[in-house]
Amino acid sequence: MSADRYSRQKLFAPIGQAGQQLIREKHVVIIGAGALGASSAEQLVRAGIGHLTIVDRDYVEMSNLQRQQLYSEEDAELRTPKAIAAKGRLQQINSDVSITELIMDVQREELEELFQAADLVLDATDNFETRMMINDVSQLYHVPWIYGGCVGSYGLSYTIIPGQTPCLHCLLETVPLGGATCDTVGVISPAVHMVTAHQVTEALKIIVEDFDSLHKKLISFDLWNNQYTSIKMDNVKKAECPSCGEDASYPFLSPVNQTKTAVLCGRDTVQIRPAVKQDLNLESLRERLHEGDTSLNPFLLSYQTGEQQMVFFKDGRVLIHGTKDITEARRLYHKILG
Repeated sequence: MSADRYSRQKLFAPIGQAGQQLIREKHVVIIGAGALGASSAEQLVRAGIGHLTIVDRDYVEMSNLQRQQLYSEEDAELRTPKAIAAKGRLQQINSDVSITELIMDVQREELEELFQAADLVLDATDNFETRMMINDVSQLYHVPWIYGGCVGSYGLSYTIIPGQTPCLHCLLETVPLGGATCDTVGVISPAVHMVTAHQVTEALKIIVEDFDSLHKKLISFDLWNNQYTSIKMDNVKKAECPSCGEDASYPFLSPVNQTKTAVLCGRDTVQIRPAVKQDLNLESLRERLHEGDTSLNPFLLSYQTGEQQMVFFKDGRVLIHGTKDITEARRLYHKILG
């Protein structure tokens, strides 16, 4: 390996030779290998991270190529799992980095195993249920994580250090139910890279142990409308928070607070039921579904996309016809409802 590979990074005083050695020794886990995950992974691999684990349940589609920089048309044509395609491209970029690829849908057990092996976790998921589980596992094992999300031209980032900063539960109180996703309102590539610029910069600060330089604020922006906000979060931390408070119970690791899935007997159908009963606005959802055919009555919304038909009920239940694969059903569900 050329001694000059990281020369410009080592010339940056906050990293230097000592920081580069720390980067070489650390293990970062990225949950999700879509737009945010692909961008963060490439930056960390180019920076010389010692060990990178990439976790994703999805495969590459042609619509991903507009913003997911690690993938090719061939990956989309072959429906290559994103974790596999990402590792292949990243090893071409830096063969000196140890990369572990995991094709799976993470739940509590998988998250606990991942966190126990990690120095830092980056969020690149597509749904808040997983994020809230990440948040609770982070607090349980005292491993920092960096939240990130984007849709349209809007993005968010926030760094969570267990025992020091407010956690995501402090910020949100409860999991947001429903809302816009990239599959319903779109996304532009610059918004993705703005989020990961914040995420990876914060990650490097943690990796080189420069904790005093952490932002300590919630960053939000809307690139198209020229808005940028930095909100101080110190006073948001709650002593009674069930995820990070004095008597933490880690509620989102309980099966009670997790989405229920079941394959319906004798049918190629998976039912997905949210942990909390909703009052889903079916008309609003229909307006966001630009691709595919929809039909609406007072009780349900039917949506046909490809070989799958999805039927949404007002209480938040969804029937996904055309598959018995729970992982595939969850993938389709989160693409629409986030």
